[in-house]
Amino acid sequence: MEGCASMGRSFGWIFPCHWHNLRPSAGVRAALHTHIISFVARLFAFLCLAVSVAAGAQGFKFSDPDPSQQADQAAEAMKQDRIAYELSTPCRADLKGKKIMVIIGEQQSDGYINAQQQNYGPHFQAINARLRSLGLRTYTPEEIRAQVKQAEIDAYFRNDPDGALSAAKRLGASFVLRGLISAQAGMNPIIAVNQVSVSMGFTLSASNGRIISDVGASSASYAGANIAQMALTLVNEQADEVVARLYGDYCRSAGFPPPPPARKK
Repeated sequence: MEGCASMGRSFGWIFPCHWHNLRPSAGVRAALHTHIISFVARLFAFLCLAVSVAAGAQGFKFSDPDPSQQADQAAEAMKQDRIAYELSTPCRADLKGKKIMVIIGEQQSDGYINAQQQNYGPHFQAINARLRSLGLRTYTPEEIRAQVKQAEIDAYFRNDPDGALSAAKRLGASFVLRGLISAQAGMNPIIAVNQVSVSMGFTLSASNGRIISDVGASSASYAGANIAQMALTLVNEQADEVVARLYGDYCRSAGFPPPPPARKK
């Protein structure tokens, strides 16, 4: 201890024997505590200011919509523009007086097409109601079944021109709109689940078979095997744009013959 005291006199408080002298007094501790609080407060204020300046420079606000929502809104706006463009197509009065027969069929997995019209009433109504709202004349499913044989309806889906023409003449239809539901099942390449893709093709043709418009719609689902129900959901989601496309093509082309083939040089 004498050596420690002797060395302490030589080296002062830094010698191990005097380390207890490093403990600050109560006054020093209070001042240190106040200093730390002040420093933290200044640091927080500085960070807030930096965030505010950066956000202002980028035009960011916490109330800004999510980018994905903005993309969805932009896509919807473009869709509405396309619909408005098609519906603004001038349409001759005599064309609006022509009657259109709407028929719907579903292609089975074995290739057979089920065209029993009573099975697709909701699908028919989704399209038919929109066509009528545009001033076009259509037949009801009951009128079609009463005047057209099932074999003649099947002819439209077999691309049988003679049978199709016979059906159109029997009903007195000037145009036929055929909707064909098809589905494809398989394994999703990313997620290990079964996926069913449903599509509907709508072909508008004159009674002589000349195609006026061909419009498609498609969707995919990871669950469910009720193809008709999935197709109805698809129709309800996309019917506005599908019918607008059909209407635009009808008004532009239905009353005019196809252009002559280009001459070979």
